Amino acid sequence: MKAINPYTGELIKEYKEHSFEDALQAIQHARKAQASWSHLEISARAAYLRKVAETLRRNKQRYAELMTCEMGKIIRESQAEVEKCALCCDFYADHAEDFLAPEIVKTETHKSQILFQPLGIVFAIMPWNFPFWQVFRCAAPALMAGNVVIVKHASNVPGCALAIEESFREAGLPEGAFRTLLISSDIAMKLVEHVDAVSLTGSNKAGESIGELAGKHIKPCVLELGGSDPFIVLENADVEKAAQTAARARFLNCGQSCIAAKRFIVHEKVAKVFEDEFVRQVKRFKIGNPMDPSTDIAPIARQEFIPGLKTQLDDAKQKGAKVLFEATVPSKGFFFPPAILSNVNKGMKVLKEEIFGPIAPIITVKSDEEAIQMANDSIYGLAASLWCRDLSYAEKLAARIQAGTVAINDFVKSDPRMPFGGIKKSGMGRELSRYGMLEFVNIKTINMQP
Repeated sequence: MKAINPYTGELIKEYKEHSFEDALQAIQHARKAQASWSHLEISARAAYLRKVAETLRRNKQRYAELMTCEMGKIIRESQAEVEKCALCCDFYADHAEDFLAPEIVKTETHKSQILFQPLGIVFAIMPWNFPFWQVFRCAAPALMAGNVVIVKHASNVPGCALAIEESFREAGLPEGAFRTLLISSDIAMKLVEHVDAVSLTGSNKAGESIGELAGKHIKPCVLELGGSDPFIVLENADVEKAAQTAARARFLNCGQSCIAAKRFIVHEKVAKVFEDEFVRQVKRFKIGNPMDPSTDIAPIARQEFIPGLKTQLDDAKQKGAKVLFEATVPSKGFFFPPAILSNVNKGMKVLKEEIFGPIAPIITVKSDEEAIQMANDSIYGLAASLWCRDLSYAEKLAARIQAGTVAINDFVKSDPRMPFGGIKKSGMGRELSRYGMLEFVNIKTINMQP
């Protein structure tokens, strides 16, 4: 397993992979750890999670640099990601006791209550684009609920995967409560039947495979898959602010985010103002070394992703898309030129497929009704952004958008306090908030008569 720097193309380090036998042994250790971990008072588990948060903050710069080296994220975003993971740990440490408190229900029996108890081992199969955050938003609530966690991380961020394990170990968690396995996808598939629940963030193809296996073995699973998030700008929006935010929403993490804005649906009466400001903002972005704090756009995480992006961009050009802007990028490193397109239509790959990179297609519509129809005309339903000065009207429209999250006059971002997930081919289940924690508990009913 190799970690390669996307900016230099150089090998950082090669790691020895774990075998299937190693993985089974880790599961055995996790079973033993879970028996004791689940019997700790919630306050005791919270104390460990707060120590993890302290460890993350103490090592923030080192962990951030590791992320930037392995997947190319700009250093400012890497630093913010580590801090967000610490906040997530603190959030669940602060609120888990309330989230898991038994509920008393008035029925005909003497006493009826609902308990929330851990399932056992949660197997987390995680992606590379947010190497720390994706793991912590699964692990923090799962651990606080009394589960233990085994992680199979993406093959291009093995250093990050081991550093996350280090942060839990340094915080003093019992051995086996959190474990990273450097394993292939084939081995990961074989492990599904040996664990108690699965959380996957990844591609639709991976989601279909894991979902099928989880169903076969009757394992609860949460799937957070792709997205083609609409960014809707209505006629009465603050158009300049929308365009300025659009630049961040599309090119954050070099466009490599499930919840990045990916389809810009703009009312024709404000399209020109939006396009001009959008282009102006993106032209100001500095493209280059992700370790430079002034850099705005970094390389693509893996070289093999570039041909797919080129195919999507070329397809749009060949079918009549107008290129409003296409940047020049360094010849060294895994760079792909940020591009803004107008005059796009539903026959183009940039609208039919998820774009996991810095391409921004703009579609114009004649009415608000057409905007909503266009937003919902997708196999995906992860998130959406809606821009409108009339907040009451915007709320009504947001309720009609087929998505797990809608941001009004803002770009979409995940928050430990709010549930996160999608519908349609964007997945099933929820992460974060109390709802995310309850995905991996046994919701047990107890009825009692004297």
